[in-house]
Amino acid sequence: MTMMKTIDDLAVAGQRVLVRDDLNVPVDGGRVTDDGRIRAALTTLTALLDRGAGVIVCAHLGRPKGEPDPKYSLAPVAARLTELLGRPVQFAAGAQRGHAGEPAVRGGGDEQGRRPAWRVR
Repeated sequence: MTMMKTIDDLAVAGQRVLVRDDLNVPVDGGRVTDDGRIRAALTTLTALLDRGAGVIVCAHLGRPKGEPDPKYSLAPVAARLTELLGRPVQFAAGAQRGHAGEPAVRGGGDEQGRRPAWRVR
């Protein structure tokens, strides 16, 4: 039987790695109030970064109906991730999913339906 591969089995040095993570954490007043899910992601993110990968993190926060709602911004999550990693995290503001039914990823700006993403350096 073949064992399932892990990130430790991948040659990631010099590669861009897209990590889709569940970072749906409670935010109050622009501050993360429980960073447990962010802390859970640190092992994977740190392992990739330490091995020379360029890491792009995709996530979402809440389920806004219709137009984007600033209360669901992932900016506080990116700020907390910066603190915990001890590395700068570049937040891609305005890169959210478009209107209902549109694909999550398509070329162009937020009106084309991109999801929030960060680039960790």
